[in-house]
Amino acid sequence: MDAVKNPFAPGAGSPPPELAGRDDLREAVRVAVERTRAGKSARSVLMVGLRGVGKTVLLDRMRDDAEASGVHTVRIEAPEDRSLPALLAPQLRVALLRLSKLAHAKDLAVRGLRALAGFAKALKVTYGDIEVGLDYEGEPGLADNGDLEHDLQELLESAGAAAKAAGTALVLFVDELQYVPEPQLAALITAMHRCAQRQVPVLLVGAGLPQLRGRMGNAKSYAERLFTFPEVGPLSADAAVRAITRPIEAEGAEITVGAVERILTDTRCYPYFLQEWGQRSWEVAVESPIKADDVEQATTTAVAALDESFFRVRFDRLTPQEKRYLRAMSELGPGPHRSGAIADCLKREVSSLGPVRSSLIAKGMIWSPSHGDTAFTVPLFDEFMRRIMPSEDWRT
Repeated sequence: MDAVKNPFAPGAGSPPPELAGRDDLREAVRVAVERTRAGKSARSVLMVGLRGVGKTVLLDRMRDDAEASGVHTVRIEAPEDRSLPALLAPQLRVALLRLSKLAHAKDLAVRGLRALAGFAKALKVTYGDIEVGLDYEGEPGLADNGDLEHDLQELLESAGAAAKAAGTALVLFVDELQYVPEPQLAALITAMHRCAQRQVPVLLVGAGLPQLRGRMGNAKSYAERLFTFPEVGPLSADAAVRAITRPIEAEGAEITVGAVERILTDTRCYPYFLQEWGQRSWEVAVESPIKADDVEQATTTAVAALDESFFRVRFDRLTPQEKRYLRAMSELGPGPHRSGAIADCLKREVSSLGPVRSSLIAKGMIWSPSHGDTAFTVPLFDEFMRRIMPSEDWRT
């Protein structure tokens, strides 16, 4: 098989050759964007799901869809060590500068840039990581109180007013939203609520791990009425088959039914793993069609590749206590597991493990599907933990 023609693209946020099984969600976001642009009410969309389900790819495709329709967008990723104001400010500046080039929106866009100047200067003391070019002087009293919850409302309202004058909408696309600290989440929720009340065309489309739902509710109790939280999970069997077969057929090759079934079994239909197995199966196969024996060989190399990168990069961030906690979880299976069962496995009291559990949640390694339950955020991580810590030493 020609390696140059290998169609599969495993990688963090790398777009797959076939984005299968996500059409309904893309359409739901498209409708929300168009309703917002038309001045009609629409709830913002926050997608939640485990690692490897393709949230980032989907977010970027949705942004492409919005940009293609003439909507102005802002795209940020929320890392663990940056503040939301620092991430938003430079991107909002770019959006407002674009809007200022449009005759109908120029004056309101300039006012938005003045709001941004006041916002950045007032919050620089609290959030020292804000770095943004200032094109205009701030307008006294506009988004310059130094209180994030109040100032972000005025800033987004000003930006939304400019978008409305231009006959378009402003859509914020935010990835890894679960890393935003709760007070900053509360400010963002309040600002979106204010935009909805004032009927300015601003929409939020975000993505995060499953704990995002609970964090949004903790930040503001009315968040569940302001946002929808569609769950992005593994693909259906039919969609997973399309994700594998169509790219192969597009390159003039074939794959047997048995080979496809083996890939679906090994990957549990998770999109990232489908790309990894597809790539390795193509590499192993000598000729078309790709057979089940080829996939069996590919599974060995795919698992080794995941262990060296996808899994290992997360494992290396853990403390020894955190590794033991996850190893105990893996001993119990894929999960979710009761906190008491994990404590019993470690021969510890549940209360003594609270700090370790909280730290793992903060790092995005585990989440709580319901009170007292704990689950991995990374699919197949239980199998990896048993491979990386195979002996019984972890118990002591």
